[in-house]
Amino acid sequence: MSEFAFARLHHVQLDIPAGSEERCREFWAGVLGMAELAKPPVLAARGGCWFRGGGVEVHLGVVPDFQVSPKAHPGLLVESLDALADRLAAHGHPVTWDDNFPGFRRFHSADPFGNRLEFLEPDSAV
Repeated sequence: MSEFAFARLHHVQLDIPAGSEERCREFWAGVLGMAELAKPPVLAARGGCWFRGGGVEVHLGVVPDFQVSPKAHPGLLVESLDALADRLAAHGHPVTWDDNFPGFRRFHSADPFGNRLEFLEPDSAV
């Protein structure tokens, strides 16, 4: 046994291009309904923005030479997965269903910059 234990994930950080905070707000607050958090002043000077919804916190940080990762992504547990898929699709965001994770229904989507996002819900049929 170890002398420490993991409690929970505090946040996930995704990269964004410079000057894209308003598009982040449109997606994370507007489409997904998360609340924007005030960044500490020393970190706010770097740009980017933070959001929280339920027990999920997402930090979006500016990188000078932004490049989207084809595989890296957060896996976010949600309730009412179909309603979220409908909302994302209605706002022009891709929804790609994937049934390769036993015990879960899931799909992948993307934020306005192409950051991959995975949304999962336990499969009640299992």
